[in-house]
Amino acid sequence: MITLALSKGRIYDETLPLLARCGVVPSEDPEASRKLLVGTSQPGLRIVVVRATDVPTYVQHGAADVGVAGRDVLMEHALQYGDNTGLYQPLDLGIGRCRLCVAVPAGFDYESSVRRGARLRVATKYVQTARQFFAEKGVHVDVIKLYGSMELAPLSGLADAIVDLVSTGSTLRANDLVEVEEIAPISARLIANQASLKTRRELLAPLIERLREVAPG
Repeated sequence: MITLALSKGRIYDETLPLLARCGVVPSEDPEASRKLLVGTSQPGLRIVVVRATDVPTYVQHGAADVGVAGRDVLMEHALQYGDNTGLYQPLDLGIGRCRLCVAVPAGFDYESSVRRGARLRVATKYVQTARQFFAEKGVHVDVIKLYGSMELAPLSGLADAIVDLVSTGSTLRANDLVEVEEIAPISARLIANQASLKTRRELLAPLIERLREVAPG
């Protein structure tokens, strides 16, 4: 039995059509069911539904053989736990495209603050990624960890800037925020447990190759 870790939301919605083109259809809709382990049309494949940030952990420790996670989650996971996590990224699925960016209030002079060496308060759920990004630029920051509504942090005076995912930018504009730097382009990746790849290769290799054929890349 192969276990595939997915998270609800955009990545799940965009992964389902790819799986369908590979002949894999969930037996139940996780949005309508309380089940967290869902069978599929393939008897040897099941789906485990977890939080997006937990997908790499499930795959790293072998509770799932493969998973789909955004590059943002994988960057944060690698910085927190180190590169030796036993995760292999065989495929960029080309879905869930967006970018990880720094955004500030429209009237905030970000470039001047950076040049002056000002200490910035940055709100984000990507704590490790934000710290590394600003450290490499030589910018001093106090990172404030939040889990949602990042746009509220500058509006309420909690932070000078945010580090968050941006797709169309409409949410930023609606809250009078502007994007000032891009940290990284983001898309969803297929990840695999390296031990599973060795011991269950005859089961995993066909799935990975089918996904490679149907993925936008």
